[in-house]
Amino acid sequence: MDEQENSRPQVDPLDKEIASLKKRVAAMQKRLQIECSTILSSSPMQEIIQEASSNLASSLIKSAAHTRDPHAASLQKRSAQQAAYMQQCAYRIATPITAFKVRDPDPNAVDAGHVLGLRFEAMSQGHFLRPYYVMLNRPYPDSPSHLRVHRHTVPPAIPIGGLAARHLPPPRAGTATAAAQQTTQDLDRFARALRREIMRFHNRLGLTADLRKTVGVQRKGKAAAAVPASREVVEAGIADVEAKHVKLAWADGRSGRILMDKDGKVQKFVVFGPEGRDWRLTRLLSDPRDGVDDIARKLQRYAAS
Repeated sequence: MDEQENSRPQVDPLDKEIASLKKRVAAMQKRLQIECSTILSSSPMQEIIQEASSNLASSLIKSAAHTRDPHAASLQKRSAQQAAYMQQCAYRIATPITAFKVRDPDPNAVDAGHVLGLRFEAMSQGHFLRPYYVMLNRPYPDSPSHLRVHRHTVPPAIPIGGLAARHLPPPRAGTATAAAQQTTQDLDRFARALRREIMRFHNRLGLTADLRKTVGVQRKGKAAAAVPASREVVEAGIADVEAKHVKLAWADGRSGRILMDKDGKVQKFVVFGPEGRDWRLTRLLSDPRDGVDDIARKLQRYAAS
């Protein structure tokens, strides 16, 4: 027994202190970036920088031998970058859907390669995500005004095929006039419905991430600090591609499921024990009016009790 204890690697206190200092430095650097961005974004600072720039420009005109201050130039450059970033963020928030035209380089492309692109912005937990793109073309010679989804980068959980069939139906067989009367397309409704589904999907992902954070589930590749108690949740994650099912696992072997609707509201919550459904714990941890955040807080209190 003594040999096994001696064979265990000893953690050097100096290594612990170095790791702690590295974390503090990273946190302070992030805080410094946030503070600098906040200061540069303020209106008084913008006025001071503009006034200094105008004064410097007038002094350069009067004296050609005057050397420009490198610190002032760096500050002006950083201020211009921050202003451009703020303008971009404001545009992405106010204009979540952007339409643009592109040209398909394929010489055999339909409609001479003309493609209409739609860009969808998505935000989750205060950060902009990679935009989603939908490319539309016009492959119907008898009905040149009808669009069809050509390519897209939307996640598989989004029913883009069903939305396209509902709002962008293909023309029916017959003359062009009859086809236009029978199948009327609504690109505006298609874009709004698709963006709604994208935001619902990311809302469900965010709710699951908040639940994991509340119950204290360790991330992948990160070992737990101590042996979890029997009431602690040791696993919480998405169980389906649509992010509607959340699976739970306790340290004592019990498991649970949370079923959400499209908007992230809880439809059903069940807990399974060694002998089947655990009705007592289900009633203890959930209420018909509870949301995912309410269940997460109850799980946290249950683990601490």
